[in-house]
Amino acid sequence: MLKKSVDTWNTWRRENPSIRPDLSNSTLTNAHLLGADLSGADLDGAILVGANLYKANLSGANLRRANLMTATLVNTDLTDADLTGCAIYGVSAWRLKLNVTTKQQNLVISYVDEPTITVDDIEVAQFIYLLLHNEKIRDVIDTITSKAVLILGRFTDERKAVLDALREELRKRNYLPILFDFSVPSTRDITETVSLLARMARFVVADITDAKSIPQELAVFVPDLPSVPVQPLLLEGSAEYSMFEHFKRYPWVLETYRYPSSERLIADLGVRVIDPAEKWRSIR
Repeated sequence: MLKKSVDTWNTWRRENPSIRPDLSNSTLTNAHLLGADLSGADLDGAILVGANLYKANLSGANLRRANLMTATLVNTDLTDADLTGCAIYGVSAWRLKLNVTTKQQNLVISYVDEPTITVDDIEVAQFIYLLLHNEKIRDVIDTITSKAVLILGRFTDERKAVLDALREELRKRNYLPILFDFSVPSTRDITETVSLLARMARFVVADITDAKSIPQELAVFVPDLPSVPVQPLLLEGSAEYSMFEHFKRYPWVLETYRYPSSERLIADLGVRVIDPAEKWRSIR
């Protein structure tokens, strides 16, 4: 369907909003459906191999058992659509419009001559396929989960200097430090990011000196991640924030190391920070 054909189709759809197009079992291989209004269409069993559905409106469409292999789904509206049983090997899926009523069950991500593998989320399908078939990606994930250390703290000039020194020393010790900036406003997206990073980390180092947003972020992951030890740091002469006592009931929140200076912190990093965290991991 070229642009002129799409425009004609969309005009007809606007003039006949109550008609549900029946395109079930149709062959639309390599079809140009850019911006096409296919809302509510019945595409059950349709062959859409290689179709370009950029900005197409498929809201409420029935795509059960449709073949979407190598199709382009970029900025495509799939709200309330039913994708159950679709073949999606090679699909390009970016910035899809989805909602909780989009049905994504039993999506087939494998090629026709491979053992059938299904997932229930079109946006993670490509990642799962690559994870299963790409040794390098598996190695990357293994590296992250075995070496990553999440560093939390404040990004004021004074505190950031300590965090930077921590990061540099952890690098020297063959860890993969991930430094998270809490100076930005705390939003749902940020807390979700912290939770994700914590789940990938070998352990977490949290400098709670002059804490601001850190209490909220620790609350996001500490209660649910007993396999990820948290090593709190506190500059001597500073007081723990009032709610930190709450986290001490979790055994994987280790004893706070009160350091007199950044130089002593780095000098004692192995004994006072790394060793306790690694010891906790070894007994889990």
